Amino acid sequence: MKFLVVEDEPKIARIITRSLAEAGYAVDSAGSVDSALAAVDHSSYDLIVLDLLLPGHEDGGLEVCRRIRRLGSSVPILMLTAINSTRSKVKGLDAGADDYLPKPFDLDELHARIRALLRRVPKADSPILTTGDVRLDPATRTVWRRDVILRLRGKEFGVLEYLMRHQGRIIGQTELLEHVWDTQYAGISNVVEVTIRSLRSKLGQPMLITTVKGQGYILRQADV
Repeated sequence: MKFLVVEDEPKIARIITRSLAEAGYAVDSAGSVDSALAAVDHSSYDLIVLDLLLPGHEDGGLEVCRRIRRLGSSVPILMLTAINSTRSKVKGLDAGADDYLPKPFDLDELHARIRALLRRVPKADSPILTTGDVRLDPATRTVWRRDVILRLRGKEFGVLEYLMRHQGRIIGQTELLEHVWDTQYAGISNVVEVTIRSLRSKLGQPMLITTVKGQGYILRQADV
């Protein structure tokens, strides 16, 4: 899953971004109204963590929230703010935010609220994704095969979740990079191949992930 963190305080932005990345999410960041709107225009996100007070506009985060909703997007938005008042909360929720977390906050609570928001996403009619004898729970970030829990690293989980959400469709390396890694990723060039190879090893047999030469990867349901 890919998140956008919109926060103008560099230290807080780094803490949130690092925490979410360590949990296995792909994370982009923005520090102003204009950069936030540009990011939303350029990429598709599964959730947005949005600070209320941002430079670049009188209403800051409220304006970002309103514009996102005017575009017809239903992406979950978790609003952060140092102004912990009922009036501020009401304005944020009326602008289109789905939840509200006052600063300072505990990172464990931030993650719990994010998991709760993701469970509400309409497209996730069934919270547990299933392909053959493999089950994946996005909320608890748990994967089972034949009822045995698999120990997947963050990006392995992200790749498997994305393939399971698009089962039966060929997914190219660029698409995986865009949705599982963040926009600024500049690591090893064969990171997708390495991650797929490790994931296949952990999933075991029969193999579910097939390579389509020159196109990408496809997840097919194996006979069980």
